[in-house]
Amino acid sequence: MIESTPTPATAAPTAVQGYSPRTGTPVGEPLPASTGPEVERAVAAAQAAAPAWAARSGAERAEVLEAVADALDAARAELVAVADAETALGEPRLTGEVGRTSGQLRMFAGLLRAGAHVGAVLSPADPTLGRPDVRRMLHPIGVVAVFAASNFPFAFSVAGGDTASAWAAGCPVVVKVHEAHPATSLAVARVVRTALTTAGASADLLGLVAGRAAGGPLVTHPGIAAVGFTGSLAGGRALFDLASGRPDPIPFFGELGSVNPVVVLPAAAAERTEDLAAGYLGSLTLGTGQFCTNPGLLFVPEDTKLLDAIATRARTATGGPMLSARIRDAYEGGTSARAGRELARGTAAEGAWAVAPVVWHADLAEFLAHAAELTEETFGPAGLVVTYADEDALLAALGRLPGSLTGSVHTVEADHPLAARVAAALRPRVGRLIHNGWPTGVAVCWAMHHGGPWPATTAPGHTSVGGTALERWLVPTAYQDWPDALLPPELRDANPLGVPRVTQP
Repeated sequence: MIESTPTPATAAPTAVQGYSPRTGTPVGEPLPASTGPEVERAVAAAQAAAPAWAARSGAERAEVLEAVADALDAARAELVAVADAETALGEPRLTGEVGRTSGQLRMFAGLLRAGAHVGAVLSPADPTLGRPDVRRMLHPIGVVAVFAASNFPFAFSVAGGDTASAWAAGCPVVVKVHEAHPATSLAVARVVRTALTTAGASADLLGLVAGRAAGGPLVTHPGIAAVGFTGSLAGGRALFDLASGRPDPIPFFGELGSVNPVVVLPAAAAERTEDLAAGYLGSLTLGTGQFCTNPGLLFVPEDTKLLDAIATRARTATGGPMLSARIRDAYEGGTSARAGRELARGTAAEGAWAVAPVVWHADLAEFLAHAAELTEETFGPAGLVVTYADEDALLAALGRLPGSLTGSVHTVEADHPLAARVAAALRPRVGRLIHNGWPTGVAVCWAMHHGGPWPATTAPGHTSVGGTALERWLVPTAYQDWPDALLPPELRDANPLGVPRVTQP
Protein backbone atom coordinates (compact mmCIF):
# COMPACT_ATOMS: atom_id res chain seq x y z
CA MET A 1 0.00 0.00 0.00
CA ILE A 2 2.38 2.69 1.25
CA GLU A 3 6.14 2.57 1.57
CA SER A 4 7.07 2.18 5.22
CA THR A 5 9.46 -0.73 5.77
CA PRO A 6 11.21 -0.78 9.16
CA THR A 7 14.93 -1.06 9.48
CA PRO A 8 16.19 -3.65 12.00
CA ALA A 9 16.67 -2.21 15.46
CA THR A 10 20.41 -2.76 15.26
CA ALA A 11 20.86 -0.29 12.37
CA ALA A 12 22.72 2.88 13.28
CA PRO A 13 20.47 5.96 13.50
CA THR A 14 20.73 8.37 10.58
CA ALA A 15 19.19 11.75 9.94
CA VAL A 16 15.79 11.94 8.24
CA GLN A 17 15.85 14.37 5.32
CA GLY A 18 12.83 15.57 3.36
CA TYR A 19 13.06 16.04 -0.41
CA SER A 20 11.07 17.77 -3.10
CA PRO A 21 9.42 15.19 -5.39
CA ARG A 22 9.45 17.83 -8.12
CA THR A 23 13.22 18.39 -8.11
CA GLY A 24 14.73 15.68 -5.92
CA THR A 25 16.51 18.34 -3.86
CA PRO A 26 16.49 18.52 -0.04
CA VAL A 27 13.73 20.43 1.77
CA GLY A 28 14.46 21.85 5.21
CA GLU A 29 17.07 20.74 7.68
CA PRO A 30 17.71 17.05 8.43
CA LEU A 31 15.78 15.67 11.39
CA PRO A 32 18.08 13.63 13.66
CA ALA A 33 17.02 10.01 13.95
CA SER A 34 15.90 9.00 17.43
CA THR A 35 18.31 6.99 19.53
CA GLY A 36 17.22 4.28 21.93
CA PRO A 37 17.30 6.64 24.93
CA GLU A 38 15.24 9.20 23.00
CA VAL A 39 12.55 6.59 22.24
CA GLU A 40 12.62 5.70 25.94
CA ARG A 41 12.13 9.35 26.96
CA ALA A 42 9.25 9.90 24.54
CA VAL A 43 7.36 6.86 25.82
CA ALA A 44 8.09 7.69 29.47
CA ALA A 45 6.76 11.23 29.01
CA ALA A 46 3.58 9.88 27.43
CA GLN A 47 3.15 7.40 30.27
CA ALA A 48 3.45 10.23 32.78
CA ALA A 49 0.74 12.18 30.97
CA ALA A 50 -1.63 9.20 30.73
CA PRO A 51 -3.38 9.14 34.14
CA ALA A 52 -4.54 12.77 34.09
CA TRP A 53 -5.74 12.52 30.49
CA ALA A 54 -7.64 9.29 31.11
CA ALA A 55 -9.28 10.83 34.18
CA ARG A 56 -10.85 13.64 32.18
CA SER A 57 -14.48 13.26 31.22
CA GLY A 58 -15.41 12.92 27.58
CA ALA A 59 -16.64 16.51 27.50
CA GLU A 60 -13.35 17.76 28.95
CA ARG A 61 -11.32 15.87 26.37
CA ALA A 62 -13.63 17.19 23.65
CA GLU A 63 -12.69 20.77 24.52
CA VAL A 64 -9.00 19.97 24.07
CA LEU A 65 -9.57 18.22 20.74
CA GLU A 66 -11.47 21.25 19.48
CA ALA A 67 -8.68 23.57 20.60
CA VAL A 68 -6.17 21.51 18.60
CA ALA A 69 -8.49 21.58 15.58
CA ASP A 70 -8.77 25.37 15.81
CA ALA A 71 -5.00 25.72 16.03
CA LEU A 72 -4.44 23.56 12.94
CA ASP A 73 -6.96 25.61 10.97
CA ALA A 74 -5.29 28.84 12.08
CA ALA A 75 -1.89 27.56 10.91
CA ARG A 76 -3.22 26.09 7.66
CA ALA A 77 -1.34 28.33 5.21
CA GLU A 78 2.01 27.75 6.92
CA LEU A 79 1.51 23.99 7.16
CA VAL A 80 0.37 23.63 3.56
CA ALA A 81 3.42 25.49 2.26
CA VAL A 82 5.80 23.14 4.07
CA ALA A 83 3.88 20.02 3.05
CA ASP A 84 3.67 21.00 -0.60
CA ALA A 85 7.44 21.45 -0.73
CA GLU A 86 7.95 17.94 0.70
CA THR A 87 5.16 16.03 -1.05
CA ALA A 88 4.23 17.91 -4.26
CA LEU A 89 0.59 17.07 -3.55
CA GLY A 90 -0.48 20.61 -4.39
CA GLU A 91 -1.97 23.40 -2.31
CA PRO A 92 -5.65 22.63 -3.09
CA ARG A 93 -5.36 18.99 -2.04
CA LEU A 94 -3.29 19.81 1.06
CA THR A 95 -5.55 22.67 2.12
CA GLY A 96 -8.46 20.25 2.05
CA GLU A 97 -6.45 17.69 3.97
CA VAL A 98 -5.78 20.10 6.84
CA GLY A 99 -9.54 20.64 6.97
CA ARG A 100 -10.08 16.90 7.01
CA THR A 101 -7.62 16.60 9.91
CA SER A 102 -9.28 19.29 12.00
CA GLY A 103 -12.67 17.84 11.02
CA GLN A 104 -11.68 14.45 12.43
CA LEU A 105 -10.80 16.05 15.74
CA ARG A 106 -14.16 17.83 15.87
CA MET A 107 -15.99 14.64 14.92
CA PHE A 108 -14.44 12.81 17.87
CA ALA A 109 -15.26 15.76 20.12
CA GLY A 110 -18.90 15.32 19.16
CA LEU A 111 -18.74 11.62 19.90
CA LEU A 112 -17.20 12.27 23.31
CA ARG A 113 -20.00 14.65 24.23
CA ALA A 114 -22.58 12.08 23.15
CA GLY A 115 -20.97 9.66 25.64
CA ALA A 116 -21.77 6.36 23.92
CA HIS A 117 -18.07 5.60 23.44
CA VAL A 118 -17.78 4.28 27.01
CA GLY A 119 -20.14 1.39 26.19
CA ALA A 120 -21.83 1.41 29.60
CA VAL A 121 -23.83 -1.77 30.29
CA LEU A 122 -25.62 -2.52 33.58
CA SER A 123 -26.79 -5.96 34.75
CA PRO A 124 -28.48 -5.31 38.13
CA ALA A 125 -28.35 -7.99 40.80
CA ASP A 126 -31.05 -10.66 40.57
CA PRO A 127 -31.12 -12.87 43.69
CA THR A 128 -33.62 -15.25 42.08
CA LEU A 129 -31.04 -16.06 39.42
CA GLY A 130 -28.07 -15.86 41.76
CA ARG A 131 -26.71 -12.98 39.67
CA PRO A 132 -24.52 -10.31 41.29
CA ASP A 133 -24.62 -6.65 40.31
CA VAL A 134 -22.31 -6.30 37.27
CA ARG A 135 -21.57 -3.06 35.47
CA ARG A 136 -19.26 -2.79 32.47
CA MET A 137 -17.60 0.06 30.64
CA LEU A 138 -14.59 0.79 28.43
CA HIS A 139 -11.35 2.42 29.58
CA PRO A 140 -8.26 3.74 27.74
CA ILE A 141 -5.77 1.03 26.87
CA GLY A 142 -2.66 3.16 27.54
CA VAL A 143 0.03 4.80 25.41
CA VAL A 144 -0.48 4.24 21.67
CA ALA A 145 2.29 4.15 19.06
CA VAL A 146 1.23 5.62 15.70
CA PHE A 147 3.14 5.14 12.45
CA ALA A 148 2.52 8.06 10.12
CA ALA A 149 1.62 7.34 6.48
CA SER A 150 3.48 8.69 3.48
CA ASN A 151 0.49 9.64 1.35
CA PHE A 152 -1.47 11.77 3.86
CA PRO A 153 0.98 14.15 5.56
CA PHE A 154 -1.82 15.55 7.72
CA ALA A 155 -4.85 13.23 7.87
CA PHE A 156 -2.90 9.99 8.52
CA SER A 157 0.12 11.51 10.18
CA VAL A 158 1.09 13.38 13.34
CA ALA A 159 -2.38 14.72 14.16
CA GLY A 160 -4.30 12.35 11.89
CA GLY A 161 -7.05 9.86 12.52
CA ASP A 162 -5.08 7.38 14.61
CA THR A 163 -3.82 10.14 16.90
CA ALA A 164 -7.20 11.89 17.12
CA SER A 165 -9.05 8.66 17.93
CA ALA A 166 -6.46 7.66 20.54
CA TRP A 167 -6.73 11.04 22.25
CA ALA A 168 -10.52 10.73 22.17
CA ALA A 169 -10.24 7.33 23.84
CA GLY A 170 -8.07 8.86 26.59
CA CYS A 171 -4.67 7.64 25.36
CA PRO A 172 -1.44 9.63 24.84
CA VAL A 173 0.35 9.02 21.54
CA VAL A 174 3.95 8.63 20.37
CA VAL A 175 4.16 9.12 16.60
CA LYS A 176 6.85 7.60 14.41
CA VAL A 177 7.44 10.35 11.79
CA HIS A 178 7.34 9.28 8.15
CA GLU A 179 10.55 9.80 6.21
CA ALA A 180 8.70 11.44 3.29
CA HIS A 181 7.71 14.56 5.23
CA PRO A 182 9.77 15.21 8.39
CA ALA A 183 9.57 19.03 8.16
CA THR A 184 5.78 18.86 7.87
CA SER A 185 5.63 16.53 10.86
CA LEU A 186 7.68 18.88 13.00
CA ALA A 187 5.59 21.88 11.98
CA VAL A 188 2.36 20.09 12.87
CA ALA A 189 3.79 18.86 16.18
CA ARG A 190 4.75 22.40 17.20
CA VAL A 191 1.23 23.66 16.50
CA VAL A 192 -0.37 20.74 18.32
CA ARG A 193 1.83 20.79 21.41
CA THR A 194 1.29 24.53 21.85
CA ALA A 195 -2.47 24.04 21.49
CA LEU A 196 -2.46 21.23 24.04
CA THR A 197 -0.73 23.30 26.71
CA THR A 198 -2.85 26.37 25.95
CA ALA A 199 -5.95 24.21 26.47
CA GLY A 200 -4.65 23.03 29.84
CA ALA A 201 -3.48 19.57 28.76
CA SER A 202 0.00 18.09 28.73
CA ALA A 203 2.15 18.63 25.65
CA ASP A 204 3.38 15.08 26.24
CA LEU A 205 0.09 13.72 24.94
CA LEU A 206 2.01 13.91 21.67
CA GLY A 207 5.53 12.54 21.37
CA LEU A 208 7.63 12.16 18.22
CA VAL A 209 10.35 9.74 17.23
CA ALA A 210 12.10 9.64 13.86
CA GLY A 211 14.21 7.33 11.75
CA ARG A 212 13.51 3.91 10.33
CA ALA A 213 15.50 2.23 13.10
CA ALA A 214 13.14 3.67 15.75
CA GLY A 215 10.15 1.62 14.61
CA GLY A 216 11.06 -1.70 16.16
CA PRO A 217 12.09 -0.34 19.57
CA LEU A 218 8.90 1.73 19.70
CA VAL A 219 6.65 -1.29 19.08
CA THR A 220 8.51 -3.47 21.59
CA HIS A 221 8.78 -0.84 24.32
CA PRO A 222 6.94 -2.15 27.40
CA GLY A 223 5.25 1.22 27.88
CA ILE A 224 3.42 0.95 24.54
CA ALA A 225 -0.02 -0.66 24.86
CA ALA A 226 -1.19 -0.71 21.22
CA VAL A 227 -0.04 0.28 17.73
CA GLY A 228 -1.70 1.99 14.78
CA PHE A 229 0.03 1.59 11.41
CA THR A 230 -0.70 2.65 7.83
CA GLY A 231 1.88 1.46 5.34
CA SER A 232 3.25 -1.34 3.23
CA LEU A 233 2.40 -5.00 3.62
CA ALA A 234 6.05 -5.93 4.24
CA GLY A 235 6.66 -3.18 6.78
CA GLY A 236 3.36 -3.72 8.56
CA ARG A 237 3.81 -7.46 8.77
CA ALA A 238 7.29 -7.05 10.27
CA LEU A 239 5.98 -4.72 12.97
CA PHE A 240 2.87 -6.86 13.51
CA ASP A 241 5.13 -9.83 14.21
CA LEU A 242 7.15 -7.74 16.67
CA ALA A 243 3.97 -6.69 18.50
CA SER A 244 2.75 -10.30 18.63
CA GLY A 245 6.15 -11.64 19.68
CA ARG A 246 6.57 -9.40 22.74
CA PRO A 247 6.60 -11.08 26.16
CA ASP A 248 3.31 -9.20 26.57
CA PRO A 249 1.74 -9.22 23.06
CA ILE A 250 -0.18 -6.04 22.23
CA PRO A 251 -2.86 -5.18 19.65
CA PHE A 252 -1.51 -4.05 16.28
CA PHE A 253 -4.03 -2.27 14.07
CA GLY A 254 -2.40 -2.18 10.65
CA GLU A 255 -3.74 -1.00 7.31
CA LEU A 256 -1.47 -2.75 4.82
CA GLY A 257 -2.48 -3.47 1.23
CA SER A 258 -5.62 -3.37 -0.90
CA VAL A 259 -6.56 -3.79 -4.58
CA ASN A 260 -10.15 -2.51 -4.09
CA PRO A 261 -12.04 -4.50 -6.76
CA VAL A 262 -14.55 -2.68 -8.95
CA VAL A 263 -17.14 -4.67 -10.92
CA VAL A 264 -18.95 -3.20 -13.93
CA LEU A 265 -22.08 -5.14 -14.85
CA PRO A 266 -23.16 -5.71 -18.48
CA ALA A 267 -26.00 -3.23 -18.90
CA ALA A 268 -24.06 -0.49 -17.13
CA ALA A 269 -21.06 -1.11 -19.41
CA ALA A 270 -23.24 -0.71 -22.49
CA GLU A 271 -25.15 2.38 -21.31
CA ARG A 272 -22.44 4.30 -19.45
CA THR A 273 -19.31 3.51 -21.44
CA GLU A 274 -17.64 6.91 -21.58
CA ASP A 275 -18.72 7.87 -18.07
CA LEU A 276 -17.23 4.68 -16.65
CA ALA A 277 -13.96 5.04 -18.56
CA ALA A 278 -13.55 8.63 -17.40
CA GLY A 279 -14.45 7.75 -13.80
CA TYR A 280 -12.04 4.84 -13.69
CA LEU A 281 -9.05 6.79 -15.02
CA GLY A 282 -9.88 9.75 -12.78
CA SER A 283 -9.92 7.52 -9.70
CA LEU A 284 -6.86 5.53 -10.78
CA THR A 285 -4.68 8.60 -11.34
CA LEU A 286 -5.99 10.82 -8.54
CA GLY A 287 -3.04 11.94 -6.42
CA THR A 288 -0.76 9.96 -8.75
CA GLY A 289 -2.56 6.85 -7.58
CA GLN A 290 -1.16 7.16 -4.07
CA PHE A 291 -4.31 6.21 -2.20
CA CYS A 292 -4.99 3.06 -0.19
CA THR A 293 -8.39 2.95 -1.92
CA ASN A 294 -7.03 3.11 -5.47
CA PRO A 295 -9.10 0.90 -7.87
CA GLY A 296 -6.34 -1.59 -8.65
CA LEU A 297 -8.65 -4.28 -10.04
CA LEU A 298 -11.51 -3.62 -12.50
CA PHE A 299 -13.81 -6.35 -13.85
CA VAL A 300 -15.68 -5.50 -17.08
CA PRO A 301 -17.73 -7.60 -19.53
CA GLU A 302 -16.24 -8.85 -22.77
CA ASP A 303 -17.56 -7.62 -26.12
CA THR A 304 -18.16 -4.05 -25.05
CA LYS A 305 -16.64 -0.76 -26.08
CA LEU A 306 -15.57 -0.10 -22.50
CA LEU A 307 -12.14 -1.70 -22.79
CA ASP A 308 -11.32 0.47 -25.83
CA ALA A 309 -12.62 3.57 -24.06
CA ILE A 310 -10.41 2.83 -21.04
CA ALA A 311 -7.36 2.34 -23.26
CA THR A 312 -8.03 5.64 -25.05
CA ARG A 313 -8.34 7.53 -21.77
CA ALA A 314 -5.24 5.86 -20.33
CA ARG A 315 -3.08 6.91 -23.30
CA THR A 316 -3.94 10.57 -22.66
CA ALA A 317 -3.48 10.39 -18.86
CA THR A 318 -0.57 12.16 -17.20
CA GLY A 319 1.07 10.99 -14.00
CA GLY A 320 2.63 13.33 -11.45
CA PRO A 321 5.51 12.85 -9.03
CA MET A 322 5.50 10.08 -6.41
CA LEU A 323 6.06 10.91 -2.78
CA SER A 324 9.58 9.53 -2.52
CA ALA A 325 12.32 8.00 -4.62
CA ARG A 326 11.69 4.62 -2.92
CA ILE A 327 8.01 4.70 -3.84
CA ARG A 328 8.86 5.76 -7.40
CA ASP A 329 11.38 2.93 -7.75
CA ALA A 330 8.90 0.36 -6.40
CA TYR A 331 6.28 1.55 -8.88
CA GLU A 332 8.65 1.37 -11.82
CA GLY A 333 9.73 -2.12 -10.82
CA GLY A 334 6.15 -3.31 -10.40
CA THR A 335 4.95 -1.94 -13.72
CA SER A 336 7.95 -3.32 -15.59
CA ALA A 337 7.23 -6.80 -14.24
CA ARG A 338 3.80 -6.77 -15.94
CA ALA A 339 4.87 -5.15 -19.20
CA GLY A 340 3.63 -8.12 -21.24
CA ARG A 341 0.04 -7.46 -20.14
CA GLU A 342 0.04 -3.74 -20.87
CA LEU A 343 -3.15 -2.38 -22.43
CA ALA A 344 -2.21 1.29 -22.46
CA ARG A 345 0.33 3.68 -20.95
CA GLY A 346 0.07 7.41 -20.35
CA THR A 347 2.85 9.92 -19.90
CA ALA A 348 4.80 11.26 -16.95
CA ALA A 349 4.67 14.93 -16.08
CA GLU A 350 7.85 16.88 -15.53
CA GLY A 351 9.42 16.21 -12.17
CA ALA A 352 12.21 14.22 -10.61
CA TRP A 353 9.94 11.41 -9.39
CA ALA A 354 7.10 11.62 -11.93
CA VAL A 355 5.68 8.35 -13.33
CA ALA A 356 3.38 7.33 -16.18
CA PRO A 357 -0.05 5.77 -15.54
CA VAL A 358 -0.37 2.17 -16.75
CA VAL A 359 -3.39 -0.07 -17.39
CA TRP A 360 -2.98 -3.81 -17.87
CA HIS A 361 -5.45 -6.37 -19.27
CA ALA A 362 -6.17 -10.06 -18.69
CA ASP A 363 -9.19 -12.24 -19.33
CA LEU A 364 -10.81 -14.02 -16.40
CA ALA A 365 -9.16 -17.39 -17.10
CA GLU A 366 -5.68 -15.83 -17.21
CA PHE A 367 -6.43 -13.83 -14.08
CA LEU A 368 -7.41 -16.94 -12.15
CA ALA A 369 -4.37 -18.84 -13.40
CA HIS A 370 -2.06 -16.11 -12.10
CA ALA A 371 -4.17 -14.76 -9.23
CA ALA A 372 -1.39 -14.65 -6.65
CA GLU A 373 0.66 -12.36 -8.89
CA LEU A 374 -2.19 -10.30 -10.33
CA THR A 375 -3.81 -9.49 -6.99
CA GLU A 376 -0.64 -7.91 -5.59
CA GLU A 377 -1.03 -4.17 -5.08
CA THR A 378 1.02 -1.77 -7.18
CA PHE A 379 1.06 1.50 -5.23
CA GLY A 380 0.57 4.24 -7.80
CA PRO A 381 -1.50 5.03 -10.93
CA ALA A 382 -1.64 1.47 -12.26
CA GLY A 383 -4.50 -0.99 -12.51
CA LEU A 384 -5.54 -4.30 -14.03
CA VAL A 385 -8.69 -4.65 -16.14
CA VAL A 386 -10.11 -8.18 -16.18
CA THR A 387 -12.69 -9.09 -18.83
CA TYR A 388 -15.34 -11.70 -18.06
CA ALA A 389 -17.87 -13.51 -20.27
CA ASP A 390 -19.65 -15.73 -17.75
CA GLU A 391 -21.45 -14.33 -14.73
CA ASP A 392 -21.08 -17.48 -12.61
CA ALA A 393 -17.35 -17.56 -13.31
CA LEU A 394 -17.13 -13.90 -12.27
CA LEU A 395 -18.89 -14.62 -8.99
CA ALA A 396 -16.58 -17.55 -8.28
CA ALA A 397 -13.54 -15.34 -8.98
CA LEU A 398 -14.77 -12.61 -6.65
CA GLY A 399 -14.98 -15.15 -3.85
CA ARG A 400 -11.27 -15.90 -4.24
CA LEU A 401 -10.04 -12.31 -4.00
CA PRO A 402 -7.79 -11.24 -1.10
CA GLY A 403 -9.24 -8.88 1.48
CA SER A 404 -9.64 -5.24 0.46
CA LEU A 405 -10.77 -2.00 2.01
CA THR A 406 -13.49 -1.46 -0.61
CA GLY A 407 -15.54 -3.22 -3.26
CA SER A 408 -17.52 -1.27 -5.87
CA VAL A 409 -20.36 -2.29 -8.19
CA HIS A 410 -21.53 -0.24 -11.19
CA THR A 411 -25.07 -0.99 -12.33
CA VAL A 412 -28.18 0.25 -14.04
CA GLU A 413 -31.65 -1.07 -13.19
CA ALA A 414 -31.40 -3.98 -15.61
CA ASP A 415 -28.34 -5.22 -13.69
CA HIS A 416 -29.95 -5.27 -10.25
CA PRO A 417 -30.55 -9.05 -9.94
CA LEU A 418 -26.88 -9.71 -10.75
CA ALA A 419 -25.78 -6.76 -8.60
CA ALA A 420 -27.27 -8.40 -5.51
CA ARG A 421 -25.28 -11.58 -6.20
CA VAL A 422 -22.07 -9.62 -6.82
CA ALA A 423 -22.53 -7.68 -3.58
CA ALA A 424 -23.03 -10.95 -1.70
CA ALA A 425 -19.79 -12.31 -3.18
CA LEU A 426 -17.83 -9.15 -2.36
CA ARG A 427 -19.18 -8.48 1.12
CA PRO A 428 -17.00 -11.03 2.99
CA ARG A 429 -13.90 -9.75 1.17
CA VAL A 430 -14.21 -5.99 1.77
CA GLY A 431 -14.91 -3.43 4.50
CA ARG A 432 -17.00 -0.99 2.44
CA LEU A 433 -19.40 -1.68 -0.45
CA ILE A 434 -19.87 1.16 -2.95
CA HIS A 435 -22.70 1.42 -5.49
CA ASN A 436 -22.10 3.39 -8.71
CA GLY A 437 -19.08 5.17 -7.31
CA TRP A 438 -15.31 4.94 -7.15
CA PRO A 439 -13.35 3.98 -4.02
CA THR A 440 -10.97 6.95 -3.78
CA GLY A 441 -12.34 9.28 -1.12
CA VAL A 442 -13.17 8.17 2.43
CA ALA A 443 -15.80 10.29 4.17
CA VAL A 444 -15.06 11.24 7.77
CA CYS A 445 -18.34 10.36 9.47
CA TRP A 446 -19.61 8.30 12.38
CA ALA A 447 -20.69 5.34 10.19
CA MET A 448 -17.57 5.01 8.03
CA HIS A 449 -15.70 1.71 8.08
CA HIS A 450 -12.18 1.88 6.67
CA GLY A 451 -10.96 -1.64 7.20
CA GLY A 452 -11.23 -5.12 5.75
CA PRO A 453 -9.93 -8.68 5.85
CA TRP A 454 -6.23 -9.48 5.57
CA PRO A 455 -4.14 -8.13 3.86
CA ALA A 456 -6.16 -4.92 3.89
CA THR A 457 -5.82 -4.82 7.68
CA THR A 458 -4.61 -6.93 10.57
CA ALA A 459 -7.91 -6.52 12.47
CA PRO A 460 -10.97 -6.60 10.18
CA GLY A 461 -13.37 -5.82 13.00
CA HIS A 462 -11.93 -2.32 13.37
CA THR A 463 -11.63 0.88 11.34
CA SER A 464 -9.05 3.66 11.07
CA VAL A 465 -11.62 6.22 9.85
CA GLY A 466 -15.00 7.04 11.34
CA GLY A 467 -16.58 7.28 14.74
CA THR A 468 -15.78 3.74 15.87
CA ALA A 469 -12.03 4.19 15.22
CA LEU A 470 -11.54 5.01 18.91
CA GLU A 471 -12.75 1.52 19.89
CA ARG A 472 -9.28 0.22 18.98
CA TRP A 473 -7.85 2.03 21.98
CA LEU A 474 -10.45 1.02 24.59
CA VAL A 475 -10.60 -2.09 26.78
CA PRO A 476 -13.49 -3.26 28.99
CA THR A 477 -13.69 -3.63 32.74
CA ALA A 478 -16.61 -5.25 34.55
CA TYR A 479 -17.32 -4.05 38.11
CA GLN A 480 -19.01 -6.65 40.30
CA ASP A 481 -20.86 -5.63 43.48
CA TRP A 482 -18.98 -2.35 43.93
CA PRO A 483 -20.51 0.36 46.15
CA ASP A 484 -22.11 3.10 44.09
CA ALA A 485 -19.76 5.76 45.48
CA LEU A 486 -16.70 3.83 44.30
CA LEU A 487 -17.92 3.21 40.76
CA PRO A 488 -16.84 5.37 37.82
CA PRO A 489 -19.38 8.17 37.29
CA GLU A 490 -20.59 6.55 34.07
CA LEU A 491 -21.78 3.48 36.02
CA ARG A 492 -23.30 5.09 39.11
CA ASP A 493 -27.02 4.87 39.69
CA ALA A 494 -27.51 8.62 39.18
CA ASN A 495 -25.48 8.62 35.92
CA PRO A 496 -24.13 12.15 36.66
CA LEU A 497 -22.47 12.48 33.22
CA GLY A 498 -25.63 11.46 31.41
CA VAL A 499 -23.98 8.89 29.17
CA PRO A 500 -26.14 6.44 27.17
CA ARG A 501 -26.42 3.11 28.95
CA VAL A 502 -27.89 -0.29 28.28
CA THR A 503 -29.59 -1.92 31.28
CA GLN A 504 -30.45 -5.60 31.32
CA PRO A 505 -34.12 -6.20 32.23
